[in-house]
Amino acid sequence: MKRNRIMFAGTKSGTGKTTITCGILRCLKERGMVISSFKCGPDYIDPMFHRKVIGTKSYNLDIFLSGEEAVKEVFLEGSKDSDISVMEGVMGYYDGIGFTEQSSSYEVASLTATPVILIIEAKGMGNSLGALLQGFLKYKKDSRIAGVIFNRLSPVLYEAAQNKCVELGTKCFGYVPELKDIVIESRHLGLLMAEEIQNLGDILSRLSNELEKTVDIEGLLELASEATAVEYSTYIERSGNHDPAKPSKTNTESDLSGYSEGNSSLYRNIYQTSVTRPVKIGVAMDEAFTFYYRENLKLLESLGGEIIPFSPLRDDRLPKELSGLYLGGGYPELHGEGLSKNISIREEIRECIHKGIPVIAECGGFLYLQKELEDKEGKVYEMVGTFSGKAFPTGRLRRFGYVELKAEKDSLLAEKGECLRAHEFHYWDSDIIGEDYLVTKASNGQEWREVIATDRMYAGFPHLYFPGNVKAAWRYLKKAEEYGR
Repeated sequence: MKRNRIMFAGTKSGTGKTTITCGILRCLKERGMVISSFKCGPDYIDPMFHRKVIGTKSYNLDIFLSGEEAVKEVFLEGSKDSDISVMEGVMGYYDGIGFTEQSSSYEVASLTATPVILIIEAKGMGNSLGALLQGFLKYKKDSRIAGVIFNRLSPVLYEAAQNKCVELGTKCFGYVPELKDIVIESRHLGLLMAEEIQNLGDILSRLSNELEKTVDIEGLLELASEATAVEYSTYIERSGNHDPAKPSKTNTESDLSGYSEGNSSLYRNIYQTSVTRPVKIGVAMDEAFTFYYRENLKLLESLGGEIIPFSPLRDDRLPKELSGLYLGGGYPELHGEGLSKNISIREEIRECIHKGIPVIAECGGFLYLQKELEDKEGKVYEMVGTFSGKAFPTGRLRRFGYVELKAEKDSLLAEKGECLRAHEFHYWDSDIIGEDYLVTKASNGQEWREVIATDRMYAGFPHLYFPGNVKAAWRYLKKAEEYGR
């Protein structure tokens, strides 16, 4: 199926992929184009920036978490009404699990037959740019690299850099000079949230103005139009009632505004037996709980779930008639005082869980269910108290990376012996992490046990991706349906 598309990938992390991708998205938006965007890998934050820039849908493409066929379906569903699709790579272009290209940007580009623009961090380099570029072009016989953009390159060196591209037989699509006054700040889990950067609109406007001067935007559009069809014989084009030409409603409480895509039924062909009536799922959405895959929520909807957002920071009560709770990841450690002061909703959540409402609590949501949460200044705040543990900062990434979870017993999302794929990325830990899944790290085979799982609960640090764990999503909704009767 024909889709105009392009990927921006880097030689390593920190080359400016997100900044340049967002700047180009802004350039395309100002041309009046309908755009869809995608992030390779499990990152939550970069897609939020994409959505902030283009005002509409953005998705993740992750081969490890979902498998090849689901990646194709996510891409085809997400791009079907767009003039162009823009993908942003993860880490270095060939960096996958361990020292392999498995689940790398290169593997996604190959799977989706997408032309790639390599972003090279050029500051402090001269002729060595040629060695670096030649290495990436030749490392794989079919690298899919169609050209290069040099980042932080001095304008006086651009002609020489262009000549080097001609010498190596690839196209230069421009450069970005060092822009010291255009900076998107970071924190421990990545970039700051888009809503936290008060002058983001101004930053993006100035960035797009600079890129219009030094990057061949028209050439990029032409390259995207030359992308061949994505081969996927089992995909069925579906239509919903969402008009892609009209931005979704703005929700200042959450960067997930517009995640509902009308009547789209992503993956419903896999599980024809959905719930028999709408099942209301309360999803925590505010500054403290922001890390959700749009695909997760969309899949729950396609199986009969009704997403009901609420704020553990501001709402006094839970929404009425909920049949399930979904407490996602985010930054509860930055909002400990506000979460603790909202006693009424903490008590109601604790009581609902005690009564058996099905609950998924991932990472930040898991921290919220602990008895106590310590922030980075050492202040300790009372949380929901479903568990008797204390969450605390560790100062470093804990159990970071892709993992496979093997159920040690029957529980909410899986039967004993079944496996779920997930990833972990957190600087906070807890003295109670559970032991109901055997966890294997994909990169090195290291094993440990974690997650608290019962027939009504999944609570732990691993983040799940439902397109790769469709049965788990279905089991959760069926249990919620049962609870709501």
